Amino acid sequence: MATLPTIDHELLRTFVAIVDQSGFTRAAQTVNRTQSAVSMQIKRLEEDVIQRPLFVRQSKPLQLTSEGHTLLGYARKILSLQGEALTLLRQPDMVGRVRLGVPDDYVMRFLPGILKTFSQAWPLVDVDVHCAPSSVLSQQPKDSLDLIIMTREIGDEIGTILRREATVWVSAESHSSHLQSPVPLAMFEAPCFCRRHACNALDRAGRAYRVAYSSPSLATLQAVVGAGLAVSAWMHSLVTADMQILGTKEGFPDLPEASIILQRTSSTQSPIIDSLAEHIVEGFRL
Repeated sequence: MATLPTIDHELLRTFVAIVDQSGFTRAAQTVNRTQSAVSMQIKRLEEDVIQRPLFVRQSKPLQLTSEGHTLLGYARKILSLQGEALTLLRQPDMVGRVRLGVPDDYVMRFLPGILKTFSQAWPLVDVDVHCAPSSVLSQQPKDSLDLIIMTREIGDEIGTILRREATVWVSAESHSSHLQSPVPLAMFEAPCFCRRHACNALDRAGRAYRVAYSSPSLATLQAVVGAGLAVSAWMHSLVTADMQILGTKEGFPDLPEASIILQRTSSTQSPIIDSLAEHIVEGFRL
């Protein structure tokens, strides 16, 4: 009975790298081989194993044939399953759970990339994400969470500083809520340093305002501001493309910088917690 040839996982890894890096040159750097070695691997995969072309020759940008598209899906699954099996068998301590507290301010902006890379390294670890404002997270009982991401004022940082950012005034790009008097504000619920500094700055500048909308959710504030109903103040990295930053020219005084910090609150010694902390630090550098 004839047996089908097996596919060397290194050939699959190189094939996937070429697709992800959009070319042979960058893929060679990813898999730590020369470009000629990568070309030979693909030739072997096409001629000896699949016996079909995987790439459309002479096409720019690089394009897959229909067989290439089919193989790509299977290749990702095979490599993922192989990594999962090796992880479980070689390091059973990589199975577990980690508890992360984070304000929803940073969930959409930073968390997807962080959790994606973490899941690739620890595919069998469960991550419990607890969303709450920084003021609530700072009061969590010890050991109720393993790691907490919080916003802190400069000089009040206890933990690892992930980044420092300007606090900025924002309004919808195509609306004029910032021209109203009193200016309507959409602010995080008190206590919140952004709210406190924003209101204090307007008081000192003699600018009339009213807190027209209040919420613990960034998504809610973004919806209100995006609809042109109010002006708000939050960290610069959270400004979306449909918003404009307001400054002294528009009558809005400068606001102080703030720090985003990471605290380890669990007394448990765990490589899982250590690894997630490292992924968080790296994720906030981007």
